Amino acid sequence: MNITARRTLLTGAAALLGSPVLAQSLAQSLAQFPDRPIRIISGFPPGGLNDIVARAVAQALSPVLGQSVVVENRAGAGGSVGATAAARAAPDGHTLWMGIVDTQAINPFAYSKLQYDPIKDFAPITLVARFPFALVVGPSQPTVKNFPELLAIARSKPEAISFASWGVASTPHLAMMRLSQALNLKMLHVPFTGQAPAMQAVMAGQVDIFALPVGGAESMTRDGKTRAIAVFAPGEIPLFPGVPPIKQYGVPIETGLWKALYAPAGTPRPVIDRLNQAMREALKAPTVAEVLRQQGAVAEPTTPEALEELGKTELLAWGAVVKSTGATLD
Repeated sequence: MNITARRTLLTGAAALLGSPVLAQSLAQSLAQFPDRPIRIISGFPPGGLNDIVARAVAQALSPVLGQSVVVENRAGAGGSVGATAAARAAPDGHTLWMGIVDTQAINPFAYSKLQYDPIKDFAPITLVARFPFALVVGPSQPTVKNFPELLAIARSKPEAISFASWGVASTPHLAMMRLSQALNLKMLHVPFTGQAPAMQAVMAGQVDIFALPVGGAESMTRDGKTRAIAVFAPGEIPLFPGVPPIKQYGVPIETGLWKALYAPAGTPRPVIDRLNQAMREALKAPTVAEVLRQQGAVAEPTTPEALEELGKTELLAWGAVVKSTGATLD
């Protein structure tokens, strides 16, 4: 740890407590942070976007902090299993949480008995990046080359088109529910436990379509058997030149994921500041930049306060979507 970072920790710790003795003890402890390996909990299975980004961040963060940083996958219940585990961890900065819009803004409305609070149970560190969605058609619909052709089939027969997601009330599910509402369609929802198994099902022809982050969509379409026919973005995306935004077809829907790093609530502010500083350095790493580029994203580090405001805003926005679609798990 450099001298500037150490002084920041010492100064912040001293301000936390009125007792000079206690303040000195805490400052000494914080000055040694981190003093053991750090784990980043991911709420989804290996192989999906959350896992890919978390591992890239962990690899870049390790040399900055001088400790090994590992990723622990705790999949289940739309990321809620991992979020609950992270929220209950010791607030000492050695357990972190890779939250996404699903876990931080959707699950509170989709689950009536959620075991964590996305605002009260987490201390924001920084936003990582945002990831727009693309709509991909699999080999089960070989004649569909564009969105109007898909729309024609969906309108001709209710539930003739099936769509994948990584869980009920997940962002892909809600995106397709919004699309169905806007165009008065009935499509069959097929939920999976994560992005990777949903991708595999579409590529195998078991499910027709999937709205997912553009990086995963790009990897799905390399063999030519699956095709991206629209993006849920303001305009074209570099990974998919020539693929039109879905709003071109009269559907004003822009959606995707954001990912952010959190610590359990109660983590000392000097530790949060140290982690924020370390993340800003880690997100500059060429390896992280390349992973994000492959996923159609760029690093967007923020202050903890800016991430907190984003979380509150997204709670209101996605709460309205969940209520309008009725996509709950109770």
